Amino acid sequence: MYHYFVDKKFLDRARPFAVSLAERVQNLVREKGMSCQFFGVGSNPRNMVTQNEDGPIDFDFNLNILSCEDWDNAGSIKETVRKCFNKAMREQGLSDVQDSTSSLTTELIHFKDDPYTEFSVDIAIVTKDSDGCWYRLIHQKTGHVSKDAYIWNKVRDSEGLEKRESWLKKNGHWQEVRDRYTKIKNRYLTRNDYNHPSFVCYIEAVNEIFQKRHK
Repeated sequence: MYHYFVDKKFLDRARPFAVSLAERVQNLVREKGMSCQFFGVGSNPRNMVTQNEDGPIDFDFNLNILSCEDWDNAGSIKETVRKCFNKAMREQGLSDVQDSTSSLTTELIHFKDDPYTEFSVDIAIVTKDSDGCWYRLIHQKTGHVSKDAYIWNKVRDSEGLEKRESWLKKNGHWQEVRDRYTKIKNRYLTRNDYNHPSFVCYIEAVNEIFQKRHK
């Protein structure tokens, strides 16, 4: 089951590496002509790094695409990000990333002097419309590459997320969000439901606690 990883010494070492990697991907994508900005899904500003039992630690990031030449060519956008991510990995002497349905994921990484604590870095591609609704770039796999589809999938009830976050923090309800976040992740884990990545779970947690406390 998921729980928060609390080894501060290791986090102080691994988190900067993960952030630096995400930042490098961001800069490489910008060089390709897309305006973008990465942000952590719990990992950095919210101190919500999770671990499943004693398995690898998850560092989850979103790469927010702010502008690009062709929004409808979602496949090209993901391929550009994938190639940039691979380049950033190779610069670190690491293998290419895996292309999953909703994110790009690194191999398991460990430091040479600490081979028993492994972590991975996930980058999902997202964007936000003028109404404040979030969309995830989804790779719909069919088993035949030529028939695969890439779409922008709207995240349910995501509009106004930042305002709800701010209200919950200001009014002292953030620990409830943290508690609810892991419970939601574990709920989907027990169902073998892998269609709800960290960002979706996080939005659910924020919305549930906001609806509960904002009377």
